[in-house]
Amino acid sequence: MNMLKDMNEALHYIEENLDEEIDFQEVAAIAGVSEYHFRKLFSYLSGMPLSSYIRNRRLSQAAFDLQQNGKRVLDVAVKYGYDSADGFSRAFRDWSGMHPSEVKNSQSLKLFPRLTFQLTIQGGMDMDYRIVEKEAFKLVGIKKRVPLIFEGVNPEIVKIAESITAEQRERLGAIRNTDVKTVINASFDFDEGRYEEKGELDHLIGSITTLNQDFGEFDVVEVPAGSWAIFKAEGEFPKVLQDTMAKIFSEWLPSSNYELTEGPEISFNGDMSDLQNVSSEIWIPVKKRQNQ
Repeated sequence: MNMLKDMNEALHYIEENLDEEIDFQEVAAIAGVSEYHFRKLFSYLSGMPLSSYIRNRRLSQAAFDLQQNGKRVLDVAVKYGYDSADGFSRAFRDWSGMHPSEVKNSQSLKLFPRLTFQLTIQGGMDMDYRIVEKEAFKLVGIKKRVPLIFEGVNPEIVKIAESITAEQRERLGAIRNTDVKTVINASFDFDEGRYEEKGELDHLIGSITTLNQDFGEFDVVEVPAGSWAIFKAEGEFPKVLQDTMAKIFSEWLPSSNYELTEGPEISFNGDMSDLQNVSSEIWIPVKKRQNQ
């Protein structure tokens, strides 16, 4: 899997530069992807933001320097990019539970090991997808900031759906002029803690259209032309949708020749009368990897 090999080489670069300012454009170049994709994929595979990983690795190395090498707190603080001993001491205490000056005489030492990515295929789900080029379009509907929930129904998204009146649904149906003739759900502008199931995202329920007109009270999100990886999912709703999304990020992206681009993640469903057997589609904005 060249993608994971490249990701691990990028992590090696980070490891070699923990005591320097890290050039994230260089990190992305080593991985052969955009910085946006690297940060997103890293977060999904590791379960933490890239910034948290780097901070924890620096503090872990700082703990080793303090205990094994007997360095001064100020010297260690400067080495790992802190402007003052006080700022470093607060961060170190929050991370380890002890003051840096206590580490040398401590019998225990908190460490945060470096990561290495490996791809484990769990199986049990076909990845039925295609790559499609789409012209620019608009997402039109009702948008709200909602909390992240990985499993089960998100009650705040349910509230959005329930807030849309019959008259609004009729108007949203009238503006659909693409091959997607049903209600769509779109998620975007995720908080950094997305893959730790923390924070919030913008969620829109509505329609896809290419019309240019005044959409009244509806929210409008402009989506530029580009490539989309489109996945089909069939089964229990919303479980199969959530399971497919997890597979996309943890298995398909690392083993594909594609990387994420900025944009909404879109899904829509067919007949919802039997929630044990719902057909869905998921659209993920992508582009060919730089080194392909």
